[in-house]
Formats: sequence, structure tokens, C-alpha cells
Amino acid sequence: MDSPHVDAQRSGAGDDPVRHSGLTTGSGGTKTTRDTVSELLQRFAAGDPGKISDLYAEQVAWKLDWPPGDYSQTVPWICDRSTRAGVADHFRLIAEHHVADRSSATVSAILVDGDDAVVLGELHNTARRTGRSYISAFALHLTVEEGLITRHHIYEDSLAVMQAFSA
Repeated sequence: MDSPHVDAQRSGAGDDPVRHSGLTTGSGGTKTTRDTVSELLQRFAAGDPGKISDLYAEQVAWKLDWPPGDYSQTVPWICDRSTRAGVADHFRLIAEHHVADRSSATVSAILVDGDDAVVLGELHNTARRTGRSYISAFALHLTVEEGLITRHHIYEDSLAVMQAFSA
């Protein structure tokens, strides 16, 4: 049995997908999954929650891979979401609770298979409230339909994040 074709892009020195400018489109002028993911990474880097959320469908399958529990007092962006407005709120809260000039992400690979993409990388952040820094490897599974993100599932080191924000 043949395995599905997976289009992989790895970033190396001078090949950071977050820094790519301009987008190409697939045949017919429609945005491909890779186009949308590349644009999302550019918008993450720019840090505008409204522009980030514009890439999401009105209804989103949203999952943050954290243990069950109420984290609203410590890390308030960790909660269930299902709408574009919720996506904007998520990224607004992340920005409010981190030190902007001490936050970055490194993307090591982008894997694309049809409508699905997986972004692999590492987050480097500092909690505003405690001043503690943390590093978290991540895998972000996205599904893109008609140029909009309909699934956002992220897997990250929740313990590292929680330790940085705990008093």
C-alpha cells in the first residue's frame, strides 16, 4: 500500500518560514494549505490577534492538549474555544501575559498533506507575572478548508508553561 504524499519543509539558517514574505498560490489562484500556514506564521510573528483570527473559519475545532482542569487563574488563555472571536481572545490573552521582547518561536518543520498541516517547533517565552522564562516544544495540527483554518490542535509542554506562571 502506498503511503500518502507528504510535502515537508524544514527551516534552517536563513530559511525561517516565519520570515518569508509574500505568498504564492496554488493552481487557479486559490490559497493552498501551505500558503495559509505560512501566512499564519507571519501573522503570529507580527502579533496582531485580530489579523491572526481572520485566517480562521467562523467555527473552529479547537484543542489545547492540557490535562483536564480550570487554569483560568494562572494561564487564562487555556480554555475551550470554537469561534473566530475566541481565537482572537486566545492570542490577545497570550500577548497580555508574556513579555513581548522576550518571546519567540522557532519552526523546525512544516508538514503538509492535503488540507492538513503540522508545524513543529519550539516556543521561548517569559511569563509577565513571574518573570520566569520557559521553553516548550510544540506540534500544531491545522486543517485548512477554502483558505481558512478549521482545526487548531496544539500539543505543547504544559508543565513548563505552568511552572513559569505559578507563583
